[in-house]
Amino acid sequence: MTLSRHPLFIAAALLCAGASVQAATPAANAACAGEPAASRAACVREVGAAAQAARAGALTSADAATYERNALARCEVFKTPQDQADCRARMGSGAIVSGSVEGGGILREQVDSYTVTR
Repeated sequence: MTLSRHPLFIAAALLCAGASVQAATPAANAACAGEPAASRAACVREVGAAAQAARAGALTSADAATYERNALARCEVFKTPQDQADCRARMGSGAIVSGSVEGGGILREQVDSYTVTR
């Protein structure tokens, strides 16, 4: 008797999943319009999943301290203390930041100021 319910349950689940994907399609298509064709399907799925998570209240942002800890943790990959210190300086508020994620990356630069005397 339980075997006859499974196909019905699966059909209902697929119908519901299809409806939620279709509901997200206009926004997803707009958000993914600039993506190459090869990755557009994955982009549409991600936009749909994010929209569903937002509706469920599951999207949250970390606090500033968490972002700072994550940024400084990236410096642990450097082997020497001087390289780690330089990395922490680039992650600090005094660093010059240029570029963008869209443009291929964010560049961080720490320039030491020197006083030139004549």
